[in-house]
Amino acid sequence: MKIEDLLSEKYIVLNLDLALKSQVIEKMLSIVADHPGVMDIGKLREDVLKREQDMSTGIGKTLALPHAKSAGVSRPVMAFATLRNAINFDSIDNEPVRIVFLLATPEEMLSEHLKLLGRITRLAGRDDVRQRLVLLTAASEIIELFREEEKDFPQI
Repeated sequence: MKIEDLLSEKYIVLNLDLALKSQVIEKMLSIVADHPGVMDIGKLREDVLKREQDMSTGIGKTLALPHAKSAGVSRPVMAFATLRNAINFDSIDNEPVRIVFLLATPEEMLSEHLKLLGRITRLAGRDDVRQRLVLLTAASEIIELFREEEKDFPQI
């Protein structure tokens, strides 16, 4: 399973104009609300917010990765967004966030969940990839970037 397998243009939003972490998380949840893998958006929201309350998913290097293992989804679900202006996300490096991934997997997919988190952080943790992500202007370009960058990654 690759990032490009989970993302489609429908679940990518570029240059969101939001100011608060809570607004970003709610927007990311609204993006996936009608995803075929989402069975219960309320349960998914509860699980994502609980995870965020436990520890910020601002993982550093301008990235945020709100995520959860949730009974609210039947298969892995992902959304991606860039933010017009960097915002405080209580990141571990205290840097504001410009790039956001939302990831949700069924509770029983722990191994896949961890591998996907690792894949996202490994790929988007690279300076060159992050710089390109915030400059791209079309969802199709985002998918193409992931396709190109993941071509040599092993399948999960």
